[in-house]
Amino acid sequence: MNPRFLKFALRAKRAGDFVIAKTLFGLLRILRLLPADAGLAIADRAARLLGPLSPRHALAKENLAQAFPERDAAWVEATAKANWGQMGRIAAEFVYLDDLFDFDPARPNEGRIEVAGIDTFVELRERKGPFIFFTGHLGCFELLPIGAAAYGLEFTALFRQPNNVYVARRVQAARRTAGGHLIPSKAGAVWSLAGILKGGGSVGVLVDQKFRKGVRTTFFGLPVKTNPLLPKLARQYGAEVYPARCIRLPGGRYRLELQPRLDLPRDGAGEIDVEKSCQALNDVVEGWVREHPDQWMWFHDRWQIKRRLNKRRTGRA
Repeated sequence: MNPRFLKFALRAKRAGDFVIAKTLFGLLRILRLLPADAGLAIADRAARLLGPLSPRHALAKENLAQAFPERDAAWVEATAKANWGQMGRIAAEFVYLDDLFDFDPARPNEGRIEVAGIDTFVELRERKGPFIFFTGHLGCFELLPIGAAAYGLEFTALFRQPNNVYVARRVQAARRTAGGHLIPSKAGAVWSLAGILKGGGSVGVLVDQKFRKGVRTTFFGLPVKTNPLLPKLARQYGAEVYPARCIRLPGGRYRLELQPRLDLPRDGAGEIDVEKSCQALNDVVEGWVREHPDQWMWFHDRWQIKRRLNKRRTGRA
């Protein structure tokens, strides 16, 4: 490619990202003027209207149809639209994270947040790790680090930065103030996590994204590739592994769950079996998604079918 054209294309993309980011930040500032419940409801309705106009809507429906072949087209369409509402809430929740988290360990049955697994939170706080917590892009997963911090259980989370560099900067700054330490998923991140675990600390990992060089596994019975990072770290540093999730409840409420330790499969030598462990992680997340199918990110190309959809759209074989 011509170097001048490439330089122009990069500048054009950067300019486009800047405009998109400024527009998004402006909308979020307006949203911040509203009470949390009103702002979240508006974001939900707006996303339900605008989301289906996106090319990603076709991908979401195809993913749903693949994962739930027993469901009819009406259910798929309704779930995809509801999912856009959930995605709108995720965007708005960045604005209200500190307002939303009203959980007080001294009064656990009051407020909009409820917590399951309190005994596990307390038990882990009282002893040394290393611990690895994992979750998926389900519900308001951003509340999990805040919930852990409420019990004095701090951990460093690995996250994938948005492609838009301006949005990425704002997101990382917001997360740092609201929920502890973060490491962007890029070169050197693994060594940072390893150092934390070696020192007896705790880390958090999202495990439900596609990974081109990952381990061959299944998700909803369909072939996918899964990042082997978590079982490799657990094997190397003897870390205990705990599933955690945050589910949206009716009435603008949330439930944070820290589930019992997941004992990863082992091979004949007693070492953690990386491939079988990757499948075990997928199975946990799949169970969560089946419980609340509208709360997972269906427009993510987990099964790498986007290319097939593009061929279908253009009429190519």
